[in-house]
Amino acid sequence: MRTVFDVAEKRKKLKELEALVQDPNLWQDKERAVKITQETSQLTQELAEFDELKKEIKELKSEEGIREIESKLKEKEIQVLFSGKYDKGNAILSVYSGAGGQDAQDWATMLLRMYERYSENKGFKTKTLDQSFGEGGGPEGRIGTKSAILEINGKFAYGFLKKENGVHRLVRISPFSTKGIRHTSFALIEVMPKIEELEKENIQIKPEDLKIEVFRASGPGGQYVNKRETAVRITHLPTKIVVACQSERSQASNKKKATELLYSRLYRFYKENQEQKVSKIKGEKISASWGNQIRSYVLHPYKLVKDLRTEVETAKIEQVLNGDLDKFIEAEIRQ
Repeated sequence: MRTVFDVAEKRKKLKELEALVQDPNLWQDKERAVKITQETSQLTQELAEFDELKKEIKELKSEEGIREIESKLKEKEIQVLFSGKYDKGNAILSVYSGAGGQDAQDWATMLLRMYERYSENKGFKTKTLDQSFGEGGGPEGRIGTKSAILEINGKFAYGFLKKENGVHRLVRISPFSTKGIRHTSFALIEVMPKIEELEKENIQIKPEDLKIEVFRASGPGGQYVNKRETAVRITHLPTKIVVACQSERSQASNKKKATELLYSRLYRFYKENQEQKVSKIKGEKISASWGNQIRSYVLHPYKLVKDLRTEVETAKIEQVLNGDLDKFIEAEIRQ
């Protein structure tokens, strides 16, 4: 366990950081000071969790206790693999219905619920920032989702979810078909890091490059949640990126959330552009993002969820749709 978590190295690093924190001149460089204090806090917490695990192992008395420790160790082992810049932070997850009409919109709603349940199981906090609804129909007149944006706050939220990017395919008997025929639907999942205040300084947004509009927040069927124009839509003119937020009560709060979304989308936009330039230099073919089908969910004529990248699969599709994604996400991270 000490080897996997490199505890000795972490303790050494913590001592070095604590010495820097004691330097009276540290706060002359505010950005550096904040980063050092944040890293100090994170390392202190990680080492405290390690010491607590070590204590629990010594006090083990039951089979149930062993399983609980194994689960905690597995979680820590996964976290060690997170090395990306934003892996420890919060995430912004977007869902877009694809080909398949009402079935695809219903599938987008199912995926949104799946990730909400997964986040809940992980102890993350979620909030739907914006949701565009489709037409009602089918059983009980249920209304699907054209697109939705979910804010997910929690330690390592982005690290766990970042590889869920891509197209998700559903095969089932359509609940919207009177003939009961089999239907294939597609939805796109996009995951971005939530850019914190310090990082925003690295992404420049000029006020003259923004088109800001306000509108009434609405729910399914066009029912107004708020009669006043509190929802905000921002268009970044140079990149044509559009973001919106209608979850907050005030226009100012929605504008703040929408601006945060814009920073995250711009980060992803610039990152993808850089990756494409590198791939072009290497002579590699870049596939369109919409074609990156990563996982299939089959409800008929048999039950199976299969990840096309890792080959991990399970017949327990109801559990997966209820948020049990650990098997798939852990395989993605290890790969």
